[in-house]
Amino acid sequence: MSMRRASTSLLSQLTCPRPKPSSPSILSRSYIPESCSISHGGLLFKTRSSFNSTPSRNIDTLAEPPTSLLPSRQRKLQEKSKLEEAFESAKTLDDMLGAFKMMESSFNERELGLAALKIGLKLDQDGEDPEKILDYAGRALRALDGDGKPNLLLAMTLHLMGSANYGLKRFNDSLGYLNRANRLLGRLEEEGSVGVADVRPVHHAVLLELANVKTAMGRREEAIGNLRKCLEIKEMMFEEGSVELGKPNRDLADAYVAVLNFKEALPFGLKALEIHKNHLGNNSVEVAHDRRILGMIYSGLEEHEKALEQNELSRKVLNNWGMRSDLLRAEIEAANIQIALGKHDKAIETLKAVVQKTEKDSETRALVFISMAKALTEQDKLADSKRCLEIACGILDKRETSSPSEVAEAYSEISMQYETMNEFEPAISLLKRALALLEKLPQEQHSEGSVSARIGWLLLLTGKVHQAIPYLEGAADRLEGCFGSKHFGIGYIYNNLGAAYLELERPQSAAQMFAVAKDIMDVALGPHHVDSIEACQNLSKAYSAMGSYALAIEFQQRVVDAWESHGPSAEDELREARLLLGQLKKASGGSSSNEFSKALPLPHVSSSSRSGQSDLPLAQRSA
Repeated sequence: MSMRRASTSLLSQLTCPRPKPSSPSILSRSYIPESCSISHGGLLFKTRSSFNSTPSRNIDTLAEPPTSLLPSRQRKLQEKSKLEEAFESAKTLDDMLGAFKMMESSFNERELGLAALKIGLKLDQDGEDPEKILDYAGRALRALDGDGKPNLLLAMTLHLMGSANYGLKRFNDSLGYLNRANRLLGRLEEEGSVGVADVRPVHHAVLLELANVKTAMGRREEAIGNLRKCLEIKEMMFEEGSVELGKPNRDLADAYVAVLNFKEALPFGLKALEIHKNHLGNNSVEVAHDRRILGMIYSGLEEHEKALEQNELSRKVLNNWGMRSDLLRAEIEAANIQIALGKHDKAIETLKAVVQKTEKDSETRALVFISMAKALTEQDKLADSKRCLEIACGILDKRETSSPSEVAEAYSEISMQYETMNEFEPAISLLKRALALLEKLPQEQHSEGSVSARIGWLLLLTGKVHQAIPYLEGAADRLEGCFGSKHFGIGYIYNNLGAAYLELERPQSAAQMFAVAKDIMDVALGPHHVDSIEACQNLSKAYSAMGSYALAIEFQQRVVDAWESHGPSAEDELREARLLLGQLKKASGGSSSNEFSKALPLPHVSSSSRSGQSDLPLAQRSA
């Protein structure tokens, strides 16, 4: 749910009783559990006392003395009461701001906290400048954060602070406020001082925003954890199979698709489809979106016939509803599935039909030509394929300013096709253009790191070792911030750095890089994974180049042991490993390190960093 929709919901609850627990309200941004108002003593919930419910005792039924005759303190209280009423009755933003300005002369900052929060939410609802929202949210936070005790309004204010900072792309600041709100809500739920029916909607909102921020920072796997908790909260608030659970299941499936974890995505995609079919019918737009996601999942699982079936069903619904843009994208996806099935002529036919429906110089038209090039490459029609890629690049060049993120992703996809043709120079050139765009987008650090890693790998592959190193180092730095230091993809980058240093005859630096790569891969993939064994092999080669034969032999023995655990399927690899072990033992008896290192093959250079279709630094299918 967008921040504006959530703010609308919050504002409507500021003056209305809370919903009954049997029909809770889920908000992605904020939630007010009770009717709230400003009081002369500060920020309080509205209460209905027996005094006010008794007509004979109600002050409204009594004649009021002239203001001039009231004592000074009572006169000030009456003036405050009128200012409060004016603010509470304000409907438009201008009315609220005017009333608030009048209140500033009579109320202190602590007393203005709730009003500031309400204005912040109204500003967000109206799409105002996040800086202005942050100003009022900050005033609310200072008012509510005085006694250090956790309360629901403080959690909601922290949430608004986090959301405003997210809108300003200040992701670290946003994360700080949202993490604090998350901890505070955990304490409230644990202590039981506030009903779970009030805490859960706010907790859901905070976790959803945390997922948004972490996704923008490239920490997608952490974001998935937050989305799973969001779904768990909704499952506690709604009956099993409720329509409200359909989209959260699809969102979680979509998040898993983004990290290429198609196996985990499948059950959530199927659950979303089941819920939407039961409540909305086969011809609903929600069902069409579910089927599109399922098509991607089945493609990732290489169940292409199932993918095509879901895609066709989705396109029928999208066509019925006249959703032209979504339909064109689905048709391009259909062509890509046909390519995967080897139906290249059918894919080209599909794409020729789609291109007639696209606007000149549109991003969709560029995507059509990219897919067309892929099909033509599969048919070995390389000249035609290159022409399609040139047309796509010509279109994308005009869209760099308006859609930098999408254009960078397309450049990355085109570069992969040039790699397939062994056309490395245009591939590197396009990746550098993509990197220049991504460097200006703070929310694309993960993509920036991925592209930088691919540039470094291609430069290394083409012998430009000195140029490769800064790209690989930059990629490692960015991606560690996004995925943590133990993600297997970062291991591949360090492995490539080690190969670069060894090529430059810097074996000590190479050994350090290979050691880091091995440590990461042992943790992430296990010591007997093929890539972990390669990292161990490379470390042995680096130590041998340094003349440290004892260490070289130790790590080469681990390589032999690891390949032995693979059984008959790894006979060739085991034979080579034993041969190298024998050479090491012989070299340790007197051969010079230089002579021996020349006899060894170069370290394995990880091609796994060629990731153009994922937001991960490296394509998972290589692992």
